Amino acid sequence: MPRLPLRTSLLAAVAGVALAAGAARRVLLVVTVEGTSMTPTYPPGTRLLVVRTPVARARTGAAVVFRLPPVERGGAEPPLIVKRVAARAGDPVPPAVRDAVGTRDGGRVPRGSVVLLGDDPATSTDSRAWGYVARRRISGVVVARLGPPAA
Repeated sequence: MPRLPLRTSLLAAVAGVALAAGAARRVLLVVTVEGTSMTPTYPPGTRLLVVRTPVARARTGAAVVFRLPPVERGGAEPPLIVKRVAARAGDPVPPAVRDAVGTRDGGRVPRGSVVLLGDDPATSTDSRAWGYVARRRISGVVVARLGPPAA
């Protein structure tokens, strides 16, 4: 088998690395937690690795990253938010959320929706205030913590 010149091999390696990095950016996302709504699990400054995946793969209890609907303020994209999946479509509506969504005991989360809650209820604005979150708003699922919070 003929050997490629060193220059051609290096160019091929660099091209391969660039393609892999581009593919990883479409699949992976790194976010930094701001605020205290996910403490003690994810204190402010914690960096998280997120896999961009459909929420159908997010189990109840999984931490997810999502965006709220844009507000009519100059068209700026809303920030990414980290919360935990408390209930998925078809699951019973958690008691803490019933008033926000206007349902009684025995109600179910509607198709295409999820209930998202912060780990610290005292500081979290979540489905207790917003009600259901459209499943399409979820950008991905947290798969790893990338180290302690920045000091």
